[in-house]
Amino acid sequence: MSQPKLKDFRRIVVKVGSSLLIDSAAGEVRGKWLTALAADISKLHHDGRDVLVVSSGSIALGRSRLRLPGGALKLEESQAAAAVGQIALARIWSEVLGHHGIGAGQILVTLQDTEERRRYLNARSTISKLLEWRTVPVINENDTVATNEIRYGDNDRLAARVATMTSADLLVLLSDIDGLYTAPPGLNPGAKLIPVVDSVTADIEAMAGAAGSELSRGGMRTKIEAAKIATSAGTHMLIASGKIEHPLQAIADGGKCTWFLTPANPVTARKRWIAGSLEPRGVLIIDAGAVNALRAGKSLLPAGVTRIEGQFARGDAVVVRGPDGHEIGRGLIAYDADHAEQIKGHSSAEAAAILGVSGRTELIHRDDLVVSGPREYETGK
Repeated sequence: MSQPKLKDFRRIVVKVGSSLLIDSAAGEVRGKWLTALAADISKLHHDGRDVLVVSSGSIALGRSRLRLPGGALKLEESQAAAAVGQIALARIWSEVLGHHGIGAGQILVTLQDTEERRRYLNARSTISKLLEWRTVPVINENDTVATNEIRYGDNDRLAARVATMTSADLLVLLSDIDGLYTAPPGLNPGAKLIPVVDSVTADIEAMAGAAGSELSRGGMRTKIEAAKIATSAGTHMLIASGKIEHPLQAIADGGKCTWFLTPANPVTARKRWIAGSLEPRGVLIIDAGAVNALRAGKSLLPAGVTRIEGQFARGDAVVVRGPDGHEIGRGLIAYDADHAEQIKGHSSAEAAAILGVSGRTELIHRDDLVVSGPREYETGK
């Protein structure tokens, strides 16, 4: 597979680590560098691409603002430092992107938000709405509440999870190194950059070095883990140097980096996951008109549902069957079984009145639905 170009992608997640964002000596943001990166993001954004940022730095910034001494922090100290630093980090991103007329939205996530389907759907929906509003979501692990047992531990893997959750087709990991080498270049002067990795093999994993700077919890090993997560979900990934100004423009201009390629795409990989990896918790029986709407690529609305079977929670996988019981597809349901039972057969407006709240318009959004092979139904009209 040939090496892609940055301009080939429509939705790009950019991960920025603490060691790039924060000047370790001063304990403050590297303003000139961040201004240049914001200009790169602005160019992609104004070219019509969706851009998401996964940004580290809250603990490092909070530590500086609180004038905490050097050395390792206890968990509660890290959480408190993050609470202070996150405010500063959000303001900084808002200002640098606002200079280009771009709004920034802060999203704080924990491991459960991308692992539990209910919370996964909530996070995905929020981010999708921000992108629809042409805002750049700035995402970080919620270090104020995450414990050692329930955290990602590094933003490389978090960025990979965000990329797969949002169906991004490219993940960019900006690093203090310009790609994957045959050996750690700091230890082996003869190490060579690998420009393209077609698949993450045992040999590729063996090339990963140890952890990076004191501000970073990551390292090449975590970047390889991120590549496995991203590429298995249909997202291309690249590692490039963030130590230069305008790092994204450098990638666009053909600068040194390592591409991790995937033969799939985010949509097909996600559909495969829904269709084959999740245990269905319930069944929806739909009328002929709804069947044909799904065949035409529409979402499933409450009005088309005639019967609900099983006990399921929002975010669970369910089977969708036509009026004759034939399986039409599978998807992730946007309502609990009790609420779905109350609103089945009703219009979306009626559903909101029945439940007393304005929830999702669709029972299953088309992005969360896998439709089986074609089968025509008569609508009776």
